[in-house]
Amino acid sequence: MSLNTTSIKDDSFELYDLRVEVICPPNERIMCGAKEGDHFTLQGEMLYLPPNQGFSIYSLSAVLPLLAAKQRVTDPNDWMSTDAEIACPDPNCKSRLRIERTGVRRFSHADVTVVPRPK
Repeated sequence: MSLNTTSIKDDSFELYDLRVEVICPPNERIMCGAKEGDHFTLQGEMLYLPPNQGFSIYSLSAVLPLLAAKQRVTDPNDWMSTDAEIACPDPNCKSRLRIERTGVRRFSHADVTVVPRPK
Protein backbone atom coordinates (compact mmCIF):
# COMPACT_ATOMS: atom_id res chain seq x y z
CA MET A 1 0.00 0.00 0.00
CA SER A 2 1.12 3.54 -0.59
CA LEU A 3 -0.09 6.68 1.07
CA ASN A 4 -1.85 8.76 -1.61
CA THR A 5 -4.45 11.47 -1.79
CA THR A 6 -7.89 10.16 -2.64
CA SER A 7 -10.61 11.28 -5.04
CA ILE A 8 -13.55 13.42 -3.95
CA LYS A 9 -15.94 10.42 -4.15
CA ASP A 10 -13.66 8.15 -2.12
CA ASP A 11 -13.77 9.05 1.58
CA SER A 12 -10.81 6.84 2.53
CA PHE A 13 -7.46 7.87 3.92
CA GLU A 14 -4.36 6.04 5.08
CA LEU A 15 -2.33 6.22 8.27
CA TYR A 16 0.89 4.51 9.24
CA ASP A 17 0.79 1.91 11.99
CA LEU A 18 3.43 2.72 14.61
CA ARG A 19 5.56 0.80 17.09
CA VAL A 20 7.07 2.72 20.01
CA GLU A 21 9.91 0.80 21.65
CA VAL A 22 12.08 1.51 24.69
CA ILE A 23 15.82 1.71 24.01
CA CYS A 24 18.03 1.39 27.10
CA PRO A 25 21.78 2.07 26.97
CA PRO A 26 23.82 -0.79 28.49
CA ASN A 27 24.83 -0.41 32.12
CA GLU A 28 22.68 2.66 32.74
CA ARG A 29 20.16 2.94 35.55
CA ILE A 30 16.68 3.29 34.04
CA MET A 31 14.37 5.40 36.18
CA CYS A 32 11.04 5.04 34.34
CA GLY A 33 10.54 1.34 35.12
CA ALA A 34 11.00 0.36 31.48
CA LYS A 35 13.00 -2.56 30.17
CA GLU A 36 14.80 -2.80 26.83
CA GLY A 37 12.28 -3.82 24.19
CA ASP A 38 9.15 -2.75 26.08
CA HIS A 39 6.81 -1.34 23.47
CA PHE A 40 3.31 -0.50 22.36
CA THR A 41 1.74 -0.32 18.93
CA LEU A 42 -0.64 2.23 17.51
CA GLN A 43 -3.20 1.31 14.84
CA GLY A 44 -5.34 4.28 13.93
CA GLU A 45 -6.40 5.73 17.26
CA MET A 46 -5.99 2.45 19.17
CA LEU A 47 -2.94 1.90 21.37
CA TYR A 48 -2.04 -1.73 22.18
CA LEU A 49 0.30 -3.08 24.87
CA PRO A 50 1.57 -6.66 24.96
CA PRO A 51 0.05 -8.82 27.74
CA ASN A 52 1.53 -8.23 31.21
CA GLN A 53 3.59 -5.22 30.12
CA GLY A 54 3.12 -1.70 31.41
CA PHE A 55 4.28 1.62 30.07
CA SER A 56 5.09 4.71 32.13
CA ILE A 57 2.51 7.49 31.75
CA TYR A 58 5.39 9.97 31.89
CA SER A 59 7.17 8.26 29.00
CA LEU A 60 3.86 8.10 27.15
CA SER A 61 3.41 11.85 27.68
CA ALA A 62 6.73 12.48 25.91
CA VAL A 63 5.71 10.68 22.70
CA LEU A 64 1.95 11.23 22.63
CA PRO A 65 2.06 14.68 20.96
CA LEU A 66 4.17 13.27 18.11
CA LEU A 67 2.18 10.15 17.26
CA ALA A 68 -0.55 11.75 15.11
CA ALA A 69 2.10 13.45 12.98
CA LYS A 70 4.17 10.26 12.69
CA GLN A 71 1.06 8.44 11.42
CA ARG A 72 0.79 10.79 8.44
CA VAL A 73 2.83 11.29 5.29
CA THR A 74 5.48 13.94 5.81
CA ASP A 75 7.84 15.63 3.41
CA PRO A 76 11.19 13.76 3.21
CA ASN A 77 12.96 16.96 4.31
CA ASP A 78 10.72 17.44 7.36
CA TRP A 79 12.43 16.47 10.63
CA MET A 80 9.32 14.43 11.46
CA SER A 81 10.33 12.09 8.61
CA THR A 82 13.83 11.44 9.94
CA ASP A 83 13.90 11.93 13.72
CA ALA A 84 12.59 8.84 15.47
CA GLU A 85 14.00 8.80 19.02
CA ILE A 86 12.53 10.72 21.94
CA ALA A 87 14.30 11.17 25.28
CA CYS A 88 12.69 9.92 28.46
CA PRO A 89 11.17 12.96 30.18
CA ASP A 90 13.06 12.15 33.41
CA PRO A 91 16.37 14.05 33.11
CA ASN A 92 18.05 11.35 35.21
CA CYS A 93 16.94 8.49 32.94
CA LYS A 94 18.99 7.58 29.87
CA SER A 95 16.30 5.58 28.07
CA ARG A 96 14.87 6.67 24.72
CA LEU A 97 11.66 5.88 22.89
CA ARG A 98 11.97 4.93 19.22
CA ILE A 99 8.94 5.53 16.97
CA GLU A 100 8.89 3.26 13.92
CA ARG A 101 6.40 3.21 11.05
CA THR A 102 5.49 -0.43 10.56
CA GLY A 103 2.69 -0.55 8.01
CA VAL A 104 -0.21 1.29 6.43
CA ARG A 105 -3.87 1.04 7.30
CA ARG A 106 -6.86 2.46 5.36
CA PHE A 107 -9.75 4.22 7.11
CA SER A 108 -13.06 5.69 5.97
CA HIS A 109 -13.92 9.26 6.95
CA ALA A 110 -17.54 8.21 7.56
CA ASP A 111 -16.39 5.49 9.98
CA VAL A 112 -14.32 7.79 12.20
CA THR A 113 -16.45 10.96 12.43
CA VAL A 114 -20.00 12.24 12.06
CA VAL A 115 -18.76 15.57 10.72
CA PRO A 116 -19.43 15.69 6.96
CA ARG A 117 -16.66 16.38 4.48
CA PRO A 118 -16.75 19.81 2.85
CA LYS A 119 -18.42 19.93 -0.56
